[in-house]
Amino acid sequence: MKNMEILAPAGSMETLCTALRSGADAVYIGGKRFSARNSATNFDDNEIVKAVRECHRYGAKIYLAVNTIISDEEAEDFCEYIKFSANAGVDAYIIQDWGGAELIKKCVPDAVLHASTQMSVHTAEGADFLKSLGWKRVVPARELDKKTIEKIHGTGIETEIFVHGALCMSVSGQCYMSAIMGSRSANRGCCGQACRLPFSSSGNRNFSALSLKDLSLIPCINELSGVNSLKIEGRMKRPEYVASAVHELRKTIDGQSPDMNFLKGIFSRNGFTDGYFTGKREKMFGVREKEDVVSAQSLLPKVHEIYRHERKVFTVDFHAVIKNNTPVEITAKCNNISVKTIGDIPEIAQNRPTDMESLKKQLSKLGDTVFSIGEVTADIDNGLIVSAGKINELRREITEKLTESIISVNTPHITITDYKPVFSEKPAPSDKVKIRTFCRTVEQVHIAIDISEYVILSPSLSLSETCLTEISEYKDKIILSPPRFIADEEKTVSRLAYIKEKYGINRLICNTPDCIAIGKKLGFRLHGNFTLNIFNSFSAEYMETIGLEDFIFSPEAKLQQINNIHTDLPMGVLVYGKIPLMLTRNCPIKNEVGCKKCSGHITDRTGRNFPVVCSPDYVEILNPDCLYMYDRLESFRNISFGVIMLSDENAQQTRDVISGKKPSGNITRGLYYRGI
Repeated sequence: MKNMEILAPAGSMETLCTALRSGADAVYIGGKRFSARNSATNFDDNEIVKAVRECHRYGAKIYLAVNTIISDEEAEDFCEYIKFSANAGVDAYIIQDWGGAELIKKCVPDAVLHASTQMSVHTAEGADFLKSLGWKRVVPARELDKKTIEKIHGTGIETEIFVHGALCMSVSGQCYMSAIMGSRSANRGCCGQACRLPFSSSGNRNFSALSLKDLSLIPCINELSGVNSLKIEGRMKRPEYVASAVHELRKTIDGQSPDMNFLKGIFSRNGFTDGYFTGKREKMFGVREKEDVVSAQSLLPKVHEIYRHERKVFTVDFHAVIKNNTPVEITAKCNNISVKTIGDIPEIAQNRPTDMESLKKQLSKLGDTVFSIGEVTADIDNGLIVSAGKINELRREITEKLTESIISVNTPHITITDYKPVFSEKPAPSDKVKIRTFCRTVEQVHIAIDISEYVILSPSLSLSETCLTEISEYKDKIILSPPRFIADEEKTVSRLAYIKEKYGINRLICNTPDCIAIGKKLGFRLHGNFTLNIFNSFSAEYMETIGLEDFIFSPEAKLQQINNIHTDLPMGVLVYGKIPLMLTRNCPIKNEVGCKKCSGHITDRTGRNFPVVCSPDYVEILNPDCLYMYDRLESFRNISFGVIMLSDENAQQTRDVISGKKPSGNITRGLYYRGI
């Protein structure tokens, strides 16, 4: 376990210094732009430079989170930001956006890419696919069990696992609740944490049906021995929180028992959970109580002691040469680094001359630095003296030189190009927009198949022998959908291969990188879902290079933005349906009242009912209002197809929807006009 990296969050310089003093091996930060935690203080450009130096002074790594989806309008600014941060010396970029990753490679060919958890990678196939595309590390979804984590690590890509901190109810990258409800996109770094507000399936206005306890795998660290990096969540947390988490994690790695009561007292929501890791998704829900807040106050003095002083990281060996009529020379060696400093000519001693004891006493005064004393040797002529003040001055000078050398050695020196974003020619408007239909029932399929370009089967239909037998005659118009969260990778791959072979259905909708990887492996024709979060021209173009035939653009984009996308790859948009706001491994209804009392929805504090759709391994929480843009198809000037997402529509309603009839009930224009 000694080689596992402790990766700490930092939302400010104060927290970064705290993390390093407490024992972190690496720190991840966000700048003022392109960071998925915009509400944190974050680092301005000058602070990024300082943060890089501070981390490298400790021999620690620093990773810059640029893990939001970016727009075309931001591309040039993004490239300049990447070049600046690369020149400052960041060690790697944590990124979600496909196009953003390509821009980084063009700006900084040697850049190290870490796939953000926002990419929703949750299988070994998905991780191995990113590895083949040049990503060095993956931060898998937090909803994985121990066995799946081991499989991902077994692909050879570096794995970074969240081991402590807040859990989102939704799989990261698959949450659109804050965006749709309040125009604050999690994928753009502005999550409003709507999940912490009251929701209930029983009418309890004080119940928080979407609020999970914080995660802590610190007691299970010995079961993660193959993992490369142990990640603490919390770029919006105070220094005390980071210090306590890093300290207890360091203790555990060193073979001691962590003080979980201490961690609980600093911050928790009714304690911690390890539910996904163990596979026992029980008692995972919790909220921050008054008692949780009060208990932290008494522990703060104890926490402050953890990071009051600099942490000793390096051992320094000194060798001094004190010779008659020759300037004093001191050499310091540390980690294969050697520096030298020259002083004045020593004087003839009138009383006590400088000896080994007095020399070592002064050189040992390394005080509040990252250095501790190692071996001290010297070549000293008799009868000479160098004053304590002079030795102290030389010690300060040589440790400063050593510090600069350590920073230099630990700072990557990489190639930075003069690349500027270039857009391909804008495609001509499509002659006729076709319609594709997501179907959740066989009845819907029978209606949709004759009047849709393609019918996309829900995962329950895609994998159903009964359904496939009944509709196999339409194989050329069918697109299969894997589960949005693949809990059993081997079973899913085997089932899809069987269906392709037996029924001849050779099209697959790709929800995440995992689906792309599996589809390519099995020889499917690939179509990109909106859940890939394609938000710019560069991502759209990249989809073609990795084998997709078309894709659905992000529903978080404004109409004007979509109309300005440059890509020859056929593009679609959602034009009807109750958009899935969350994808979660936990069922909020089951947790509150049990499956037997399932109402099929949860209710927010305003009285709106959010449909809850169950699948074997996950749940989708849908928007109460139906997106409707079918009557404004002509507003989309460069799309090839519109997408209808059905939920519980019957045969007549399905027929009406596909024919363009405006639905009854509340409708929404989504974010196409108001934006995020």
